Amino acid sequence: MRFLSIIIVFIATSLSSTAQQGKIEGKVTDAKTGNKISGVSISLTDNKVVAATNVDGSFVINVDAGKKYTIKLSSVGYHTKEVSDIEVVANQVTNIDIVLEAASKLENEVVVKSSSRKESTNALISYQKNASVVAQVISAEAIRRSPDKNTGEVLKRVPGASVQDGKYLVIRGLADRYNQSMLNGILLSSTEPDRKTFSFDILPSSMIDNIIINKAFTPELPGEWAGGLIQVNTKDVPSKNFFSVQVGTGFNTQTIGKDFYTYKGSNTDFLGFDNGARALPKDIPTKANFAQLTSEEKIVFGKQFKNIWAAEKVNSTIAPLLNESLLINGGFTKKIGGNSKLAVILAANYSRSNKRTDFINQINTFDNNNVPNLSFNYSNKKYSQDILAGALGNITLQLGNNSKISFKNMLNVNTTNYTTLRTGRDYESRGENIRATELAFKANTFFNTQLSGDHNLKQYKAKLHWFGSFNILDQYIPDQRRIQYNQEDENDDNSAYLLQIGASPTSQKFGSRYYGFLSDYIYTAGGDLAKNFTVKNLQQTIKGGYFLQIKDRLFDSRPFSIYLPSDNRALVLLTADKVFAAENFGNGSDNKFSFNELSGDRYRYVANSILNAGFLQFDNQLSDKLRAVWGLRVEDFDQVIGSMKKSDPRYVYNKVTDYLPGINVTYKINDKTNFRVSGSQTVIRPEFRELSTFQFYDFDLGATVAGYTKLVRTKITNADVRYEYYPRGGELFTAGIFYKYFRNPIESIFNPGSGGASNTYNFINADKANSFGAEIEFRKKLDFNPTLKNFTVQGNFSYIYNRVVDENSSTDRPMQGQSPYLINAAVQYDIEKYGINTTLLFNQIGRRISYVGGSGQPPIWENPRPVLDFQFAKKVFGKKGEVKLNVSDILNTTAIYYHDPKNIGKYDGSNTPFAIKRKFGTNVGISFGYNF
Repeated sequence: MRFLSIIIVFIATSLSSTAQQGKIEGKVTDAKTGNKISGVSISLTDNKVVAATNVDGSFVINVDAGKKYTIKLSSVGYHTKEVSDIEVVANQVTNIDIVLEAASKLENEVVVKSSSRKESTNALISYQKNASVVAQVISAEAIRRSPDKNTGEVLKRVPGASVQDGKYLVIRGLADRYNQSMLNGILLSSTEPDRKTFSFDILPSSMIDNIIINKAFTPELPGEWAGGLIQVNTKDVPSKNFFSVQVGTGFNTQTIGKDFYTYKGSNTDFLGFDNGARALPKDIPTKANFAQLTSEEKIVFGKQFKNIWAAEKVNSTIAPLLNESLLINGGFTKKIGGNSKLAVILAANYSRSNKRTDFINQINTFDNNNVPNLSFNYSNKKYSQDILAGALGNITLQLGNNSKISFKNMLNVNTTNYTTLRTGRDYESRGENIRATELAFKANTFFNTQLSGDHNLKQYKAKLHWFGSFNILDQYIPDQRRIQYNQEDENDDNSAYLLQIGASPTSQKFGSRYYGFLSDYIYTAGGDLAKNFTVKNLQQTIKGGYFLQIKDRLFDSRPFSIYLPSDNRALVLLTADKVFAAENFGNGSDNKFSFNELSGDRYRYVANSILNAGFLQFDNQLSDKLRAVWGLRVEDFDQVIGSMKKSDPRYVYNKVTDYLPGINVTYKINDKTNFRVSGSQTVIRPEFRELSTFQFYDFDLGATVAGYTKLVRTKITNADVRYEYYPRGGELFTAGIFYKYFRNPIESIFNPGSGGASNTYNFINADKANSFGAEIEFRKKLDFNPTLKNFTVQGNFSYIYNRVVDENSSTDRPMQGQSPYLINAAVQYDIEKYGINTTLLFNQIGRRISYVGGSGQPPIWENPRPVLDFQFAKKVFGKKGEVKLNVSDILNTTAIYYHDPKNIGKYDGSNTPFAIKRKFGTNVGISFGYNF
């Protein structure tokens, strides 16, 4: 620790050596198109050129601190602009984004004068209103002023968006599977192997330059989304050397001061990885060789597994269950001759959260009169320790003002180590009381590396962009254990509990040990070329490009079963900490435990997909007020799952070519008002897991989850009409209507069985669905009243009418995952002079179907759940430090998933049969950050 302190002091001293210097940084954009302008000359008032914008329109000027400056910007084809009142503070960066107006060749030279405050306002308006599509932009300045520590929290502030579980994004009421994510312009894969989604909490907000959420498609963008495309861009060239540290702690109200259970794992669990304590026994044969062993030989290996089946209580009085977080980031730039520079940004983050989640789950089946029959009723307490650790390293080489090459890397480990204790009644046998336990460790490792280049070909009035990336997603589940005891006589409280153990060697429900190994390898490459030209003084752009993405998945699992070939009452009466001791395994001929591995190809699969895409896009300024961005994207998708051999029963092959047109027309009514119309075709493809034949028993759901090999991709037709009004910087009002037509939407479905693992959750394609929606967004400063001048209110309200159309039935329900309404509201109170920033956030989505009901069963609905969050931040130590307080899910409303067999349209308390009730608790966190 002392060594680390010396390093921090040394770096801080080095980085603060220019304490009497300051910097002016910013970006220059075209006032009409919003495109970045490179090669703009920037001079101080003595007309000496001190900088020029680079390939992405950005610039940095080093100046003496403690003064106000005026800068002049000039470029061929644009009016010269002077921006005054730029105040520079010692050892800080003054950010100012600037817009330039195009000049006619026949005009005399005009110098436009502006102030820094006015110019920042104009740039903020210009950035969003001049976007070619319906989009929402979160700037670096907005992120800097927010108290959010990761991208998931930042996205809570976006109108029209909702974040579930702190990381999964919902846009326009559509489930997260209908969204797509990009990092630095490169398409990302899902961060969850068993879910089509991206977990945004893995990205520290301090590393983000800007976030763009597109709600309308253009051909230059990937075509696999329908709700929103989230483009996250990390910083690459810092305007000055920096180093900052943030530490935090907190607690969950359902966890702090309460009983907490865990089990003996490894001494590296706190880092997010297992050091081998849960590994398979040494020298255990491969799956194929294990299957060839005799029963006696298998038992020998069964005895070698560690006998850890019981949960242990943590003394929370001695060691309070507080959460922990740490974020360290820094960066520097160095000139390497002329106008070239080398920039490096490094970051590391770590957080550990302790959670106790209470939930009740049950399975109901319904007869022809919609009368529920209860299969089981379980009460659960899930104790989890979640680790999120990661590192980011970006290196950028800026070659003059017209070329930039970036090498960006990100590594994240997302681990949950949990213990679930279950009590309740099992009605599938005799209505017995049960006690059950699941012990598990799940680690997801996400790695992404990118190499990209931007080149301004001035002589051809063209821009070249190219990229390549490699992505790894690994999931490791070592030694997941499940055990259950049933009470012998449910009418006698003193009756003994007997271990539930099957006589069959193939059970996953009781006495099972499971190992899962999954690796995704993703290779991406591509590029595009944009050519600018003018027609009658109106700017035109033609852009074309190519995109390639190859995904390879290797999945293997080793489920082991402990079974009892013949009755042994003395054995099944033993407690969980003793029952599976080595001496209780037999030799194959006595009545003790036996051991087996569930063999067969269904417990492993390989998968591969190849996406080739090309596009041609036109950006036509048809008049001073009318702009059209249109074109065509062609995506050829080739996918194989299960096995590469056609003769293999697991083999699933899909190949399809999609033609995805898109058009976005913007009519600029005046400088503050736009009218937009857009239309497009997009797709949503099934994930590998949804197509595979692999099945696993989900302890939380109490059922088996399985894929469906005949799934096909969903095609979506999108249309938008939108009115936008930007009265001034930081304010907006928009109103729009949209329509979406889904062909073959993918849905999750619950199929009840005869009991136990026979109950399954699958995936299906519905025939089609229609969505009609209307949405209103607003953001308004209340400074028209002196008392309210520091308040800002914002909100988004969406209403969506969605119905599935089944050609073979009279189905009248919304699509699975589609909410009928979405409410976002926020009140911000900021006093920038004193460094105070507070936000109160409210979110609620309307009830939606979590699982479609199969075999004539009613669907399982998710009840609306209001979520209220509060955030407070205060600058300290001369604004170099910051204290933050976050309180999330203040209301802590129970999440309820229920059946609605009578179609009353709501959850009606005890009169409504439910499937799951879950309480998460309120999270309270406090952190302190310091910028050296």
